[in-house]
Amino acid sequence: MGQLQDLEYADEPKKRGRHRSLEAKTAILKATLQLLERESLRKVTAEAIARRAGVSKATIYKWWPNKSMVALDAYLAGTTERVAVPDTGSAEEDFTEQLKSLTAFYTSTLGRLFCQFIAEGQSDPAFLASFRERFLYARRDAAKIMWRRGVERGEIRSTIDGDVVLDMIYGPIIFRLLAGHGSLNDSESEAIVEAVFGGLRRSDYQKPAKKKKTGHSAKRPKAHL
Repeated sequence: MGQLQDLEYADEPKKRGRHRSLEAKTAILKATLQLLERESLRKVTAEAIARRAGVSKATIYKWWPNKSMVALDAYLAGTTERVAVPDTGSAEEDFTEQLKSLTAFYTSTLGRLFCQFIAEGQSDPAFLASFRERFLYARRDAAKIMWRRGVERGEIRSTIDGDVVLDMIYGPIIFRLLAGHGSLNDSESEAIVEAVFGGLRRSDYQKPAKKKKTGHSAKRPKAHL
């Protein structure tokens, strides 16, 4: 019995250490998000993050190679919390609701960091590769789930390349975000999906009538896109 107690006590500092590490990481990501909502990526420094999080710069560099990678992790956490991937029973409705959610995020202060990450990646190929892998590809995989559901329900023609379709749906808002030549809002999201699905639907598919909205809208599930 005494030996078991000794082992438990011996392991206790490690547990406390892991807990402190988790708390420090959470504080760093939270501090980074707060700073990025006020300043551009170029202006936010590792010193400022450390000071706001109440940790040392060495603690930051223990887990991240530079402040851009810290910012990416913070950005990914913010995206996950704010962007929905619904399952309405209709791929067209799913993409419409999801595009509205994504547009709302991209037009927020945090969402506009997307452009800054693309700019940062032009001089840092390693960062750009990580951004593509952890942000772009992961979210495209989530969008493909909505696509496959539409194909399986017979809503979408299976002969069309899903990757091309995703570019057609999301490309316009990314272009508008980067170039700033057009608006980004719910009406535009509806128009984009309607235009794309005009060429995707099977000729024998009957588009279901929209359900009447009740007084309390259902809460959208949160996921990775």
